[in-house]
Amino acid sequence: MRKAVIGIPAARKKGKKGSPYFLTREKDVEALVAAGAVPLLLPAGIPLTDIPDLTETLDGFLFAGGGDLDPEIYGKVHHEKVYGLNSQRDAFELALMREVIARDLPVLGICRGMQLLNVACGGTLVVDIASQLPHAGKHDWWPKFKRDKLVHTVTIDPASRLAGILGVSGFEANSLHHQAVQNPGKDLRVVGWAEDGVPEAVEHSRNRFAFGVQWHPEWLQDQASMRALFTAFVKAAEEKNSFSS
Repeated sequence: MRKAVIGIPAARKKGKKGSPYFLTREKDVEALVAAGAVPLLLPAGIPLTDIPDLTETLDGFLFAGGGDLDPEIYGKVHHEKVYGLNSQRDAFELALMREVIARDLPVLGICRGMQLLNVACGGTLVVDIASQLPHAGKHDWWPKFKRDKLVHTVTIDPASRLAGILGVSGFEANSLHHQAVQNPGKDLRVVGWAEDGVPEAVEHSRNRFAFGVQWHPEWLQDQASMRALFTAFVKAAEEKNSFSS
């Protein structure tokens, strides 16, 4: 069996001297390579009409962290804490995510990626946790803190498929976000929570491997449970041709 090829959407950034480029974080690539996959960056400049070719060719998709989705996409108004808006990235990733879900292809969404999965399935987000959920604890442990800093406990529903993959129902996690799932999208179920009740994980009830996690497992590869998540993702991608329609 050949290695699974995992697509990672790469957002456009402005270069310091006016030359734009597309990029993703090295940790996402490292985690996939360690799990036995071949990562492939997908520039957000790819025409949306080519998305069916991508989903036909690749074995799985990792949607990584980054700036916020435009709140107007899910029916909310702009907030002063919203940052990093990128209309090109939003359009590309939403179209790709919807095609991936429709084709039942393996997908893992991390931080923004979890929020993207929820919005692509018709859900909504809390635009800013600190100002809209006064009972919540601190979740935006960035940019003045190390990305692997463990700041709160995540509890996973022991009956969920995600708990079976991780092999644990509770662990300490990092936290680098200021938004969260509000209303879960179609066929999505919240299966993980922080101590304050903020959703930390979702899984798709119909698709074979479609999960979103709000923490950053790529930075926690010293934890066996986080390595297990990427291993299971890659295994599902390796088997993609045997279960995709």
